[in-house]
Amino acid sequence: MARLGMLIDYNWCTGCHSCEVACQMEYGFPPDQSGIAVHQVGPWKIADNDWQYDYTPTLSKQCTLCASRLAEGKKAACEQHCQAQCIKIGPVEELLAVLDTDAQSRKALLVI
Repeated sequence: MARLGMLIDYNWCTGCHSCEVACQMEYGFPPDQSGIAVHQVGPWKIADNDWQYDYTPTLSKQCTLCASRLAEGKKAACEQHCQAQCIKIGPVEELLAVLDTDAQSRKALLVI
């Protein structure tokens, strides 16, 4: 079986936390635990009345990339419920090919 990874496009994450909630609901985690967590970076001022915020989803040790859901032909819970569709899970080789085609992106490939 191919090694799986998660590709996150940080340009599009809005910080909605739906990936966290989907993971918590799928696995029955309490509110302070999840396989994925969205962290807010900022705000910092970039001009008068103009502020920058960034959101960075990161994996925890509890993440299994939803191996049981993938085995059933479903998407991972976080990918399924990501409103911005910025999370992709699949074979590392396929995700690397996506990274190679978009040199200007702010994408990160996470492998468990």
